[in-house]
Amino acid sequence: MAAPRPRDASASLALRGSRAAVAMEAACGERSSAVVLEPSGPPELFVLCGRAVSAHMGVLESGVWGLPAPILQGILPLLNIYYLERAEQAAQKKGLSTQTIWIQLWDDVMRTRPPRSESVACWRAKFLETFFCHVLRGTLDPTCDCRLQDSRFSPLQHSAPYVSQLTICNALQGVGELVAEAQREALEILARSLHTLKFRHLLFSDGTAQQALRRLLHRLIHHGAVQQVSMYSWPVPETALFILILTMSAGLWQPAPCDGPCSLCRADSPEQAPAPDEPAFLLAPGRPRRDTAERSAAALMATRWETEAREAQEQAMLVQESRTLGETGPGSPRTPASSPLPPQAAPRRKSSCSHSCQGPSTEPDDLYDFVFLIASEKEEQEESSGAWAPSGGDLPSLDSAQRFRSISSLELFTIPLSTESTLVLCHLLRSWVSLEKLTLSYNGLGSNIFYLLEGLQALSAQASCCLRSFHFTDLFSPLSVLELAHTTLRVLPRLHTLAIRIDHLSPEDSPRAAGNSSTETGHEDIPENCLKQLELGFPRRPQASKCLCQVLEASPALQQLALDSATFTSPRELGLVLQTLRECNPALQKLSFHDMNLADCQKEVLLLLQDPSLRELTLSFCRLLEKRRTHFLPKLVTAMKSNSTLKSFRVPGNRLGSSGLVALAEIFSSDSSSSLCQLDISSNCIKPDGLLEFAKQLEQSHPNRGTFGHLSLFQNWLDQDPGMAEEAIGRLRATFSVVSDTWDSSQAFADYVSMM
Repeated sequence: MAAPRPRDASASLALRGSRAAVAMEAACGERSSAVVLEPSGPPELFVLCGRAVSAHMGVLESGVWGLPAPILQGILPLLNIYYLERAEQAAQKKGLSTQTIWIQLWDDVMRTRPPRSESVACWRAKFLETFFCHVLRGTLDPTCDCRLQDSRFSPLQHSAPYVSQLTICNALQGVGELVAEAQREALEILARSLHTLKFRHLLFSDGTAQQALRRLLHRLIHHGAVQQVSMYSWPVPETALFILILTMSAGLWQPAPCDGPCSLCRADSPEQAPAPDEPAFLLAPGRPRRDTAERSAAALMATRWETEAREAQEQAMLVQESRTLGETGPGSPRTPASSPLPPQAAPRRKSSCSHSCQGPSTEPDDLYDFVFLIASEKEEQEESSGAWAPSGGDLPSLDSAQRFRSISSLELFTIPLSTESTLVLCHLLRSWVSLEKLTLSYNGLGSNIFYLLEGLQALSAQASCCLRSFHFTDLFSPLSVLELAHTTLRVLPRLHTLAIRIDHLSPEDSPRAAGNSSTETGHEDIPENCLKQLELGFPRRPQASKCLCQVLEASPALQQLALDSATFTSPRELGLVLQTLRECNPALQKLSFHDMNLADCQKEVLLLLQDPSLRELTLSFCRLLEKRRTHFLPKLVTAMKSNSTLKSFRVPGNRLGSSGLVALAEIFSSDSSSSLCQLDISSNCIKPDGLLEFAKQLEQSHPNRGTFGHLSLFQNWLDQDPGMAEEAIGRLRATFSVVSDTWDSSQAFADYVSMM
């Protein structure tokens, strides 16, 4: 018998599906008119009919969406992911949710829940985005589950609209497939939906993979919607690949013969880059020009003090004399053209020497030699050993590159930046006016940070500069945290967010000896800025309070301040900082101190609690109750009761103890004006009996108040009596949303001894 014609086949499928739908309605009618299916599951006939309808959705789709809600609710779990996604609108109209179905799919396919899964708002979007990434990288085969495959749909194309974040790993897996002709429609959809592009654990890649990446970045960034590029954990970055990602992120495009024509480029009418007034910057075959960068970086450091300038001149003269003797000796001739330093370096040394008696302000480049002394010697060694040759061969020139759309956020985490890579980044920063956020974390800049500051200074001079957020973290730095904060705010006065953390101040890279008293008086005044959020993390050494006060005084619009491990020579210095906060930062709403000694600043803390603008106060591991406990605690409670604006009070690690916790119950009494809704008392040596007494005090003082808010109890001594702790937490859940843990309190023996 001849096979039926296509129309006959469709009609046959429709007939069979219609019969299945009728059978399903009959099955539902026999079960009564209940809207929700029985917990034990639908009848066997209902399941068989549902599977038949699911198998013929190609011809029954529109009819299925019109079925009554009880029937549609039974069909939804039987659909594959493609029709389940298409059913969303119809399900919502009938008051049905597919959330539990997508959660079950995630558990079956992905096996493990994602981090912070409790905060996932839409599991459909989460599943399809993750599904796209796994299929692209080849870590998930859609044919392994019948719910993941359908010959009428493309897995990448169907899930692409839900991909807002894409991570490219290792050897650029999946990049070549994505730019292939077969996935053109998926790439077009991705260019509209993707906002964040991440690179993680990249390895050395071949030329073909890098060419595919060029085309991908051109489509997603220059002609797409990507706003943020982040690179993570690249211990040995491939220079050519790293510079490729940077230049493409900055909106620069150098067409290559292998790229082929781009129809979108003609429509976008790109500009030429760099601008005519910018210096030429060739990446190959020679080294980048750096005379302009060095001059500007030296100017940034020209505000250092007279004594340091003289020391720098003397050291530079000694080095120059020894270098000159070595160069003129037999067997080591050098021509001026082969020197790694700019031709202006030698005259500058002579000039600074002849004018040293006139003070540091006579010559703006006085500190040039000292600032770049180590870098120059390093570059000379690299040049003589051939280390400056790019690892990826000749890199293209940027002089003839075209300028397209660029990203607004760049993040580099744990990627060592060589001098070459730093100079490329700095050159790009000079004209990267669309950049709004820059994050550099553990990049090992060292003395190259001066090049970075020069690039940021040039960017800030652009009228259309959008940079408003700068985050910098590193293990070592030649500048202290406060020196870097001073310089950054002078260079970028329009910043809204500044976060700086340095773990150690490197003595060998520091332009001055550590602990020089001139740091307290040598900084210029900072012009008033637009800073709203400031976060500073300090290494373990005393800080100059006057420098920090200058930053606070220049930031009248400051709303958030976080200081981590800030130590001062005396409690009076810290008190001066707290006083400056009250007097110069009236808009401050969030204040956070971590690992700071506030034992002798209790009076200033009480004055802070009188600030009507303060909304959140965090004093973590600040030894707040180490001294005068019985005298200070009642005053603290009184100040908290009279504060009607403070919403969050976090005091973990302050040895509050059970008695201190019971005293805090007064904050929530009926005669209190407090509107506190978040209390963190973690790591405070609290025992189960103290927690239970705290709960009883709340019940007695204000039984009808309702929920107070959020209570954190992590790492307390609740394991000493688990039954009593459970009873206390049960009582507290009537008034708080309680979070706790099962912590082994034997780890806190030292704290226990101190509380005895």
